[in-house]
Amino acid sequence: MPVAITTPGYRYCHKVNHCLSASISALSTAKKPMVTTASSSGTTSNAGAFTTIKETVTFEKEIKKSKFIAIAGPISNEQSAHSFLNQVKDPRATHNCWAYKVGDQYRSNDDGEPSGTAGKPIHSAIVSSGLDRIMVVVIRYFGGIKLGTGGLVRAYGGVASECLRNAPTCLVKSKVGMEFLKVPMGVEVPFDLLGVLYHQLQSFEVEDIKQDYDTGKDGTTMVSFKVEFDQAGKLEEAIKANCSRELVFYKH
Repeated sequence: MPVAITTPGYRYCHKVNHCLSASISALSTAKKPMVTTASSSGTTSNAGAFTTIKETVTFEKEIKKSKFIAIAGPISNEQSAHSFLNQVKDPRATHNCWAYKVGDQYRSNDDGEPSGTAGKPIHSAIVSSGLDRIMVVVIRYFGGIKLGTGGLVRAYGGVASECLRNAPTCLVKSKVGMEFLKVPMGVEVPFDLLGVLYHQLQSFEVEDIKQDYDTGKDGTTMVSFKVEFDQAGKLEEAIKANCSRELVFYKH
């Protein structure tokens, strides 16, 4: 059963099949600006095999009355990292801290926590896992008890590690990595916008287009399809730009 993605809210579950579909917007809304922690080269090599996670997974833990929710998902580049963050972050939370790794490039953000106590431990958990092309967002709801710098490092790094430890993984052997991996998407669309939708689907050369009249609400139909991994966000933006109404996108 597909899972609807709506913003700004996000419903957490322990495993959600993956598809990157969320509007791409600047990260200027974060409490602290995006910080580049390190990069050993200006470009990321796509050559060779790597191990990543198959789908979005979450891990939740309460530490001294603060709730920590780690959400990990596969990404292909910085743009899809922006999209994933916008999809899962909770503006109602005290902090939305994160880190991602794509080849030799990685970035992290403490989002208001003391410098080096959140983003860096999350990144260390990613490196220790041996996984690549993934992002981990750790959401904290403050419970009233301060953890101290050491406690924060252990909390953020610990929940990120547990989240990745529980994630199903896959080995990607393609020379170009995940760029040509086909992922499923779906959108609920009114009948009168089907022509506009199909034009965009043809432009992005999607595959396996299916239409289900029983799934959508009255006057709408569910259209599902497969699109190249790194084109999913761009396709959603193109559909939104050419349709005059708000549409609901799904991940399968």
